[in-house]
Amino acid sequence: MTISVAAVAAPFGRDLEAGFALITDLVQRARARGVRLLALPEAALGGYLADLGEAGVQAVLPQDALPPALDVDGPEVARLAAIAGDMVVTAGLCESDGTSRFNTAVAVSGDGVLGVHRKVHQPLGENNSYAAGDGFRAFDSPIGRMGMMICYDKAFPESARTLAMDGAEVICCLSAWPAARTQSSPDLAEDRWTRRFDLFDQARALENQVVWLSANQSGTFGRLRFVCSAKVVGPGGEVLATTGVEPGMAVADVDVRELLDGARRSMAHLRDRRPDSYGVLAGV
Repeated sequence: MTISVAAVAAPFGRDLEAGFALITDLVQRARARGVRLLALPEAALGGYLADLGEAGVQAVLPQDALPPALDVDGPEVARLAAIAGDMVVTAGLCESDGTSRFNTAVAVSGDGVLGVHRKVHQPLGENNSYAAGDGFRAFDSPIGRMGMMICYDKAFPESARTLAMDGAEVICCLSAWPAARTQSSPDLAEDRWTRRFDLFDQARALENQVVWLSANQSGTFGRLRFVCSAKVVGPGGEVLATTGVEPGMAVADVDVRELLDGARRSMAHLRDRRPDSYGVLAGV
């Protein structure tokens, strides 16, 4: 069965009402195009951190320091689910469990929360603001078995492989991926961190032979300038749709089962693994 899927590059800041207005517009536009799965960026509800330096939140204005802490079972996520309706929507937020804050992704539909992921890998000074998650788990959804990760998680092959081994056929990676802090290029298309972002997306899709949706923030926030580059990648590593280094929505029509069966028919990367040879990956 062919379905439309989409990944977004868009700017989200601290203003939750402005964020929900943008999300509502994006969902309406996606629905008009027949999209069944829409990936919004990391920190779509409340914005990302304004600085990733060692000083962390102390280096920015107090009003920009931390996003609002939300509850996955709270009214904001319920509002997101209501907006999603018959679609599956993934989005990032700052979650609080009452003790710690987490950089979290949720997948929702009109039926409620389908899946939750807390970011495991923390770049630069992010650990000054967030506690780390502890795992990667796939979940069932109306469009099939899915997995999620957040930004820097995709730099680690084990993240996507764990989800694929748990049956994920579609993986959504939600990011607030900035341009390089040093030796950055005025042209985002030439920036070395844009190239890394794109390479990780294609490699993770190819090595696990999954459909990959990559959403990202756009514009600037605090000291960060985001690279956009939202995309849909097929299980052969081919980019099926991309926004390039501009805000927008990358939409692709995919038959997930057909694509995966075709990619895995002869050289099936998950089937052909030799885990008895990988002991060092488990720390043994």
